[in-house]
Amino acid sequence: MNFLSKHKNPLFFLTIVFFIFFNVSPVFNIAGAVSNLGGLDDTAEGTGHLLLGNINTLEGSISKIIALALSLIGVIFLGLLIYGGYIWMTARGNEQQVEKAKNIIINTIIGLVIVVAAYAITVFIGSTLDPKS
Repeated sequence: MNFLSKHKNPLFFLTIVFFIFFNVSPVFNIAGAVSNLGGLDDTAEGTGHLLLGNINTLEGSISKIIALALSLIGVIFLGLLIYGGYIWMTARGNEQQVEKAKNIIINTIIGLVIVVAAYAITVFIGSTLDPKS
């Protein structure tokens, strides 16, 4: 009797894999990462291209929130793709499971395209309305 046959719900297995292979602590420490870039933030500020903005400004805070949200959304999309692939690989010829897996993968990719398009529109509007440019 193997590990997966004991656990009927693959969500338990995927949760364990997620926490083993993906250390999410750097995602939640984005302010610490920005303050510890080793001089890169000074160089970016000197050229006028500060990566995530100044920590003390509204614009910098919003850009950090957007970066954090996109990081978490990326992890969620990766997890959904792995889950869809897992369902497809364990379908064993069951057409309903294959269709379910295809739908998960297709909907995940559509969601990713929507999020990337929304981010691109946000960056475009932000750069157009930026008074510094």
